Amino acid sequence: MGKVRVNAFGMSLDGFGAGPDQDLQNPMGVGGMALHQWVLGTKYFQAMHGDPNAVGREGIDNDFAVRGFDNVGAWILGRNMFGPVRGGWGDHSWKGWWGDNPPYHVPVYVLTHHPREPLVMAGGTTFYFVTDGIRSALEQAQAAAGGQDVRIGGGANTVRQYLQAGLIDELHLAVTPAILGRGEPLLAGIDLAALGYRSTGHMGSELAMHVVLSR
Repeated sequence: MGKVRVNAFGMSLDGFGAGPDQDLQNPMGVGGMALHQWVLGTKYFQAMHGDPNAVGREGIDNDFAVRGFDNVGAWILGRNMFGPVRGGWGDHSWKGWWGDNPPYHVPVYVLTHHPREPLVMAGGTTFYFVTDGIRSALEQAQAAAGGQDVRIGGGANTVRQYLQAGLIDELHLAVTPAILGRGEPLLAGIDLAALGYRSTGHMGSELAMHVVLSR
């Protein structure tokens, strides 16, 4: 069975994994896009979002972006990472932030309290909506991954739940020189050492300190 991983997760200097007050204009919460400046200009990110002639940055940040998609057979997302809709799904018109061809290209399991039929998108992405908890979502994702890794995409609350349950094998954080002041805390109150995590690698670029934690 493959690993359960978190990759390329941006975190501010004061420990937040997203800004406050997420809405349609602020997918990562107010100020939250500052956590992702390290990846937005990379060659891999630009190519992934439809530019076949991408001339973005290569180097450390690009290498970590590439690594995040290597050997991933399924994803798990929290409800807030899928979109800003709260409560029931309404007319089901919301299909994610990514347009008709999301960047996943594998099955994606979305944690929610509200049932919804699977959503088939272009490029091999199908969103499945899981209402019976994080362990059920992981079991389904691992079955779909067929021996490849499962990537926990976020948001911060979803990562926290999987960390506290001891279900994440490897965690890559991109610590950025941003201070948000408030938002969604990532590691506050979690004793990583007691859970068995240790730092197994770190490397800095001009825009982020990349830290890998493993257990």
